[in-house]
Amino acid sequence: MNIEGVEILKDCPCVDPCPADAIFRFIGGKWKLKILCTLHYNEVLRYGEIKRMVKGVSPTMLANSLRELEEDGFITRTIYDEMPVRVEYRMTETGHSLVPILDELREWAIAYRPADYRALE
Repeated sequence: MNIEGVEILKDCPCVDPCPADAIFRFIGGKWKLKILCTLHYNEVLRYGEIKRMVKGVSPTMLANSLRELEEDGFITRTIYDEMPVRVEYRMTETGHSLVPILDELREWAIAYRPADYRALE
């Protein structure tokens, strides 16, 4: 197959629809990976705790990202019938299954793009 002068192998997993495009649609953006990482290392957190740990995220972006991660099955939200109402977030098994992949991406960035990685610090 040839697309705009680029040879695409017949068995390439990245022809349309590309599985990688699909996953980045779910976890892409500036905040979702940071939220997932924060929940992974802290197990259970409330909204305010996540807000303090994920530096720079606005309340609207945090609420939207949490809702989308929940809808996509990466985190769960538990509401406790107390006064005041207590809401806790935790990663699902699906969310935890991403951690080794994200660790590999981080290691790749450190090994092969160290200047880019340090620029983010």
